[in-house]
Amino acid sequence: MRLIRRWLAAGVLEDGKWTRSGTGTEQGGSISPLLANVYLHYVFDVWTQRWRKTEAQGEVIIVRYLDDFIVGFEHRLDAERFLEALREQLGQHGLQVHPDKTRLLEFGRHAAQNRRGRGQGKPETFQFLGFVHRCGRTRRTGGFTVGRHTVGDRWRAKLQEVKAELRRRLHNPIPEVGQWLGAVVRGHCQYYGIAGNAWAIRRFRDEVTRLWHRALGRRSQKGQVTWARMKRLIARFIPPAKIVHPSTSLLFAVMTQGKNPVRCALGKLVLACR
Repeated sequence: MRLIRRWLAAGVLEDGKWTRSGTGTEQGGSISPLLANVYLHYVFDVWTQRWRKTEAQGEVIIVRYLDDFIVGFEHRLDAERFLEALREQLGQHGLQVHPDKTRLLEFGRHAAQNRRGRGQGKPETFQFLGFVHRCGRTRRTGGFTVGRHTVGDRWRAKLQEVKAELRRRLHNPIPEVGQWLGAVVRGHCQYYGIAGNAWAIRRFRDEVTRLWHRALGRRSQKGQVTWARMKRLIARFIPPAKIVHPSTSLLFAVMTQGKNPVRCALGKLVLACR
């Protein structure tokens, strides 16, 4: 507890400038995610496990990462009752669900058919951990699958960071810049390289190489670098965009209180608290 108090009062060092801490934890502070996990374990995790065992009528799936979480329900009534109970539970501990990020939506293998029967459009999508999740179909069998692709805002923001860094490294040696760009593309694929997202990671790689080509053209007044040379640089330093993670069924297998994994929930409640 003594170390935590000192950590909370240590302030934040950003861009060489120290800022004094105020109330609570600073945004981006190292202690913030640690304390969020400890606090939400008791406020959310333990309470939710008890609620789904004693109150839920159907299957319940819970996925939480720090203060962002998704709760999937088999029955809509369970989702509505859970949301009401969750607001009360968080309110008792000085927390609340984010008003702009909290919504109840129909999602799963029967969502599209149910919405067509009611004369509604396609099932809604939701964002979680940098991915847009949507109801999709497999190419081989036409069965239900969860389609996921990179959130556009994340994709564009990262390209803006690369562009600014290329401007800063404009006159650095080409091998040094190439190795850095290779690490950027490799790291992007390590996170976003999931099944169904191949187009997005390939386009990210193409945009990175395009930005590099433009930056190299500004290094001198002799004109643009030829694409013949650019292709050699790309082949040498920029790794290909590859899917590095296993399929959805293996990556997101979630166990509930039963013995069998839940393959699909009829509804999902997407929540986030701050």
